[in-house]
Amino acid sequence: MNILFSPPSLDDLIRLLRAWRFWVLGALTGILIGAVVYYIAPPQYRARAIVNVDFNLEQALPAETDRQHFYYLEREARKMVEIAWSDEVLAQLDAPIADLRGGKLNLSQPAEAGWRFYADDNDPQVAASLATAWADAFAVKVQAEIEAGNINEFTKLEVTRSADLPKERSVPLSIYLLMGASGFLLIAVFVVLFIKPK
Repeated sequence: MNILFSPPSLDDLIRLLRAWRFWVLGALTGILIGAVVYYIAPPQYRARAIVNVDFNLEQALPAETDRQHFYYLEREARKMVEIAWSDEVLAQLDAPIADLRGGKLNLSQPAEAGWRFYADDNDPQVAASLATAWADAFAVKVQAEIEAGNINEFTKLEVTRSADLPKERSVPLSIYLLMGASGFLLIAVFVVLFIKPK
């Protein structure tokens, strides 16, 4: 147990440096295993639709302070996040709501400017259709809430990207390669430090 918590000696550091071939072999092995895992069990496809949200602070709160602007933006953004995840909006997508809330959908940048609506699926076309439907349903519902007076009338929405969405893997190959190399380098350090050569 003491060997784990004792500081490394000069001999340990020298042994680590001399084992550079083992490090390289470990990194290459990790990269190879990361690539194999990526191609055998690839991550899902991810599509992204974008809705541009403009709260028009200059018109909504023309004479207020920065602090009041901050609270206004936070309050209005929270309302719209609730709308994005509401049953009424998600019911318009062709998938069980539990699956949608369980990780199939992700929302990014809930503030002013572009809101990104991500959808993941094994089928790239399904991912694209889910992202498009979610962004469109959100924009329609928010517009209805603006007309009903539940959201400030100066808030403007525009679906800026919902057609021909790019479909990429949710986790790139480079992350698998990096994780594989890092994992095997870590193993290599433990092997070199704790397994004494005969």
